[in-house]
Amino acid sequence: QVQLVESGGGLVQPGGSLKLSCTASGLEFRSYSMGWFRQAPGKERELVAGISWYRGTTLYPDFLKGRFTVSRDNGKNELYLQMNSLKPEDTAVYYCAAPSDTNARVPRTRDDYTYWGQGTQVTVSS
Repeated sequence: QVQLVESGGGLVQPGGSLKLSCTASGLEFRSYSMGWFRQAPGKERELVAGISWYRGTTLYPDFLKGRFTVSRDNGKNELYLQMNSLKPEDTAVYYCAAPSDTNARVPRTRDDYTYWGQGTQVTVSS
């Protein structure tokens, strides 16, 4: 049974940083591309970062402008999201996700992912 467990969320002031972690079990983590999504109240769930199992190739949406960095530690079965220069509009529940296939391409849409964590709340406010 695949389990993804996020941690590291919390309250941070605008301009601050936060690092999220996702611990995976029940799958051969090193063989799966992974994604980070977020969902704010009343909005669609959107991809904020993805990382391929192949050479750790990363993918980010243009709107983030380099503020977020995704990484992985295959030895620990962990996925990370370093978030810098946080803004109030980054407030959302953040989810890690895994697809059901081992394609090297990083899936870009919510429907491409099969397994989801429970999410961790990130609130950016002064």
